[in-house]
This record gives sequence, structure tokens and C-alpha cells, in this order.
Amino acid sequence: MNKKILIVDDEKVIRWTLRKKLTDWGYEVIEAGTGGEALDMCQKENPDLILLDVKLPDYSGTTVLKKVKNTYQNLPVIMITAHGVIEDAVKSFKLGAYDFIIKPFNFEELRNLIKNALEAFSLKEEIASYRKKEKRQYSLDQIIGVSKKIQEIKNLIKKIAESEASIVLLEGESGTGKDLVSKVIHYQSRRNNYPYVAINCSALPDTLLESELFGYEKGAFTDAKSQKKGLVELADGGTLFLDEISSMKISLQAKILRFLETLTFKRLGGVRDIKVDLRIIVATNQNLENLCKEGKFRWDLYYRINVCPIYIPPLRERKEDIIPLAEHFISEFNVKFRKNIKGLSKEARNLFLNYSWPGNVRELKNAIERAMIFEEDDYLSTKYLPIKLNHIHVKKEALLFEFPETGISLEEVEKQLVIKSLELAKGNKTKAAKLLGISRDALRYKIKKFNLN
Repeated sequence: MNKKILIVDDEKVIRWTLRKKLTDWGYEVIEAGTGGEALDMCQKENPDLILLDVKLPDYSGTTVLKKVKNTYQNLPVIMITAHGVIEDAVKSFKLGAYDFIIKPFNFEELRNLIKNALEAFSLKEEIASYRKKEKRQYSLDQIIGVSKKIQEIKNLIKKIAESEASIVLLEGESGTGKDLVSKVIHYQSRRNNYPYVAINCSALPDTLLESELFGYEKGAFTDAKSQKKGLVELADGGTLFLDEISSMKISLQAKILRFLETLTFKRLGGVRDIKVDLRIIVATNQNLENLCKEGKFRWDLYYRINVCPIYIPPLRERKEDIIPLAEHFISEFNVKFRKNIKGLSKEARNLFLNYSWPGNVRELKNAIERAMIFEEDDYLSTKYLPIKLNHIHVKKEALLFEFPETGISLEEVEKQLVIKSLELAKGNKTKAAKLLGISRDALRYKIKKFNLN
């Protein structure tokens, strides 16, 4: 589809000349002789670029430019001005014009100018579309859960995202979703048009971690053949996510503390202080207070980052969130694998609710992904769930029971365990005996003893 260009000029000869050239270059052309017509054309025709004369009979070109930019921020506008009228060009740049061209036209220059402007516009539109997609992808709705704890966390995230809080601490076991929370905070904040940069502090040795964070100057060390900006500098204006900060060595913690206090740093081998404006989100799966007591983490750094703490509880502490999460992942993988799994079977649902999920949300997601690859029925069964999951579930099912306040006889407990093992083994005595850790003959005796035939 040809790009559409709006020519705005009160001189018919100029419009005719430009139309002929632009048509020859493969563009679709529309025209306007006044500023009012130009604004109407923008609304009706949605042009990809505007050639706008500075002098118009009703409005000045700069007034039209300002009105256009208020509504179509990324739309490129090239101003047409008379020779030597530099002040108009300067004013146009301040209002957001892409560039200007002087009458009489150099058509080769104009052609290149239009080409470059359209490419820049296309890139801006692509970036804007990508950012809108990310904002939807990392909305508060993506934090799935109905528990009171999750609702409180979502309210906290919303307040922090909308605030000017410069440091946020995320605490929680591995797999609870700290990475997702950090992205939601970024993409729901005013910083969402700037970079989100993440680094796992445990994945790099301290010497390399420092250069990755702060960058280095040419000649700072043997392999530093050119200057390199660090992640801190690249995140300027946006958010820096430091995952697993607890793994950072004490020597680097002191430098991180100084950076957090001033938001200034020096590149390795540099002498100049560089100041940045960003939000820092740090995450840990360990208890930092305990690490401080053990001398493995600095108290002053802990106090500095513990300004806006968010604790994300493990899945076993919010079991009411397990089924909503599972259903969310089933919908997600239905799209990915082009399937139509309707939900969890009754057995799978019970299995999920009785499992402790040591790997938290990450383990739940991986278990569902694996099962859905192989599942052929309408509902997700236990057949393709990880073996470890089934094994631990059976063990817990065999041992968990409510102890009545009035007491219970050991014989009754034994009877219930035999019944449960037979249910889990679907009547297979060999499997039931194996679950109880006894021989098949011993199980047969107990079945007869408790009259379970």
C-alpha cells in the first residue's frame, strides 16, 4: 500500500509541482490550500506525512503544526519555508517538525528527506505498538489469584507503580513470580516508555557483574578496546531489575550502596561521575535479615533497599490461587499448542490442591505445559503429569487426615489408609500394597480383616 502524503500550500502551482513529483515517486497525494482544510484532511484521510507551508491564508504553518502534533504526535511534518527565513525553521523544530525544506526545491533532497521521515515514522509506530502490547502483557490482570494475599499485593503494586518510589524490594521463594511483578511495576508506571533492563546477579562473577552494571572506558583493562555503557546507563529513565541481589559479594555491595544513595556512578577506568534517573527493583529468594546476621549482606544496604518491600507468598500458603492459575495456564497453552482443553479433571484438581508445590508458580506452569503437550482428552488428567508430582501426592494423601478431638483408634486409621491405597490404585492390590509398603498377602489379610471385599 502506497504511503499517503498531504501537501499544504496556498499556491496551486506549488501543489501541482509537488503532486507530480510525489506521484512519480510512488506516493498517494492529497492536497489542502489552508490550515483549516489541512486539519480536516488529517482527520479524514490519516496521512503518513505532511508537507506544510509556513505561510497560509488562515493560520500560520507553526499553528497548524502545533495542532497536528497535539493529536498525531508521531506524524512526520516537513515544513516548507522561503529562502533565508531561519527563525520559522527554528520555531518549527521546537514544535516537533521532522525537518524543513527551502523554496525553490531541490527535489533530490526532498525525496531523501521524505524517505527518511517515513522510515522514522514507521519505526516510531512499531515501537509504540510494541510498548502498548507490553503494557497489556504486563498489566495487573496478569497477576492471577483470588486470595486475600494476592489482592493486597496487587493494590501495593498499583500504588508503587504510580508513585515516584525509587527502590522496591521483592521477597519470595524461587518461582513465585518476582520477575513478573517487577515488569508489572515498570509497565504500569510513567517510566513505561523507557527501558526495562534486568540482570541476574547470581549468573555473573563479581568482576564481570560490576563492568556489566557500570560499563567501562577504553583501556580500563586488557580487553577493553572501546568504551562500553553499562546496564545502569542503558536503563536511564526506566527501570533496572537486580535479581538475586543476595548473591552479590560484600565488596560490590558497598559500590551498589553508594550508587543507590546518589544515583551516580563511574564507569570502570573512568573519572567522571554519571547521573541517572531510574527506578531500581531488587529481588531475593533468601532472608536478607538472616544473611546480615551471618555477615553475608551489609546492614546499611539492607536498610537502603527495604523501603518498599513486597513479600510474595509461596503457592502452598495461598492454595485458593492454584486452580485459577492452572486454568489461566491451560488457556495460554491452548493457544500455543492449538488445543481445546476445557480444564482440569476432578482427579487432577484434587492432585493440584493437595500438592505442596515447592517450585511454586513456575513448577505449576511447567507441569501443565508438559501434560498439555501429550493430553488428548477434553480435560487435563493426571496421566501425563510429572511422576514426582504423582508420587509426592500419593504419599501425602496416604498420611494426611484430620485428628478428631474425641480421639481415634489406630485400627480405624489403618483401615482408612487401606481404603485410600485401594482408591488410589483403582483396586489393583499389587499397587495398593506397594503404596503402603507391605506385601500383597499382607494387604489381602487387612482387606479381609476390615471386611473390605
